[in-house]
Amino acid sequence: MAGNQNLVSQLSSEKTEFKREITLFGGVSILGGIMIGGGIFYLGSYVLQRAGFSLGLSLLCWFAGGVISLLGGLCFAELGAMIPKAGGVTVYLNTAYHPLVGFISGFNSWLLTGPASLAAGAVALTAMFGLGGVAAQIAASAILIAFTAYNCFGIKRGSVLQNVTMVAKLIPIFIIMGSAFFMGDVSPDLSFTPMDGAVPFSKVLNMVGFATLATLWAYEGWTNLNAVTEEIRDPKRNLPLSLIISISGIAVLYMLFNYAIYRVLPLAEMRAMIEAKKLYLGTEVALRLLGGAGGILVTVGMVVSMLGSINGMTIAFPRNYYAMAKEGHFFRSFARLHPTYKVPTAPILCQCVISIAYIWVRSLDQLTNLVVFGSMLINVLIIAAVLVLRKKLPDLERPYKVWGGAFTVCLTLLINFGMMVNTLINDPVTCVTGLSIPCIAACVYFYFGFRNKKEEQR
Repeated sequence: MAGNQNLVSQLSSEKTEFKREITLFGGVSILGGIMIGGGIFYLGSYVLQRAGFSLGLSLLCWFAGGVISLLGGLCFAELGAMIPKAGGVTVYLNTAYHPLVGFISGFNSWLLTGPASLAAGAVALTAMFGLGGVAAQIAASAILIAFTAYNCFGIKRGSVLQNVTMVAKLIPIFIIMGSAFFMGDVSPDLSFTPMDGAVPFSKVLNMVGFATLATLWAYEGWTNLNAVTEEIRDPKRNLPLSLIISISGIAVLYMLFNYAIYRVLPLAEMRAMIEAKKLYLGTEVALRLLGGAGGILVTVGMVVSMLGSINGMTIAFPRNYYAMAKEGHFFRSFARLHPTYKVPTAPILCQCVISIAYIWVRSLDQLTNLVVFGSMLINVLIIAAVLVLRKKLPDLERPYKVWGGAFTVCLTLLINFGMMVNTLINDPVTCVTGLSIPCIAACVYFYFGFRNKKEEQR
């Protein structure tokens, strides 16, 4: 009983070595900065294509992706407000299951989803300027090195940059949307019938599932604020609010942005563009409505969006690796904060190296698929942890609880599991790659465990 009370006290404590510099707006900016990247400008093409060029199904998929993300966000909000610790996900899984499970999550982030997300963001940015081959790889690598160096000098600098890019990226997006709503003369058909004609309901479900998977890449990143919980002011209030405001607002933004595109571009033209690999429909809308100035506006918006996303990821991911090292089964250098800037310098630098390696060996499409599947796999365990911890640690203070209780948690689990099965059917190679990471992680975990025991015996 005493041991359980000590654990409850330790988990709920807000004492920290970090500096609490992130406000509510800062939390929203970090999430918005990570989530609103280049995806808003080109992912609509993939969604529309996978939805059989049905405008109604496409918007339904964007809505479904937002609901899935929000349901997951509610679960993360309860966990983050209850356990305000750096590393977030790793700590939750350690507490709910076993340190091995938390380590697998952290290792998956360290080796796969974190660096691959950063690499994908940098590659997408270079692709926007028409760079390819070695030139694109060099430019993308240089971008990551610059952001890594910048974020080694403290969370305040990174948070300020995140706030600035968050506001700056929304201005051109809203200008494009406003112009399309008032100047667009197309009346889009929002029926759920694919362009080539009706198909069996089972096939429609499969199409919706696969198209929704594409939207999840645009929503990807909402899990990352929990990693910097110890740097948030009043985390028990501001963490849940940041998650709910960010995910809800961005879901509305994505649906309105894509509908605005449909108000300007006829469906037949969009299909021809997508089949010709001209994926940036938002750019075409800006050019048609605003001319050359529109093209410049979109370019600026896309650059700022991608830079903000890269900066946010550079801030958030290394805190997970710090938590792994503090637990004792990872590199000791990862558990140290810089004596002046109070940031985990070694994880930040290591993340940069792995990200650059991905830039040189994987394509953008391969990177995005890997990230989404790898994230879903871990998210299922984290969402289930809400119910596990309610039973395991009922006395732990819960300043925020998931709306709808256990029903919402179970529904979120079923949806995420269904998306995983759908992905396995449509992209088995990516799934096998994603599933191999936990096996590697387990081997690394037991190696460090064996090493720690040997050192204790000396």
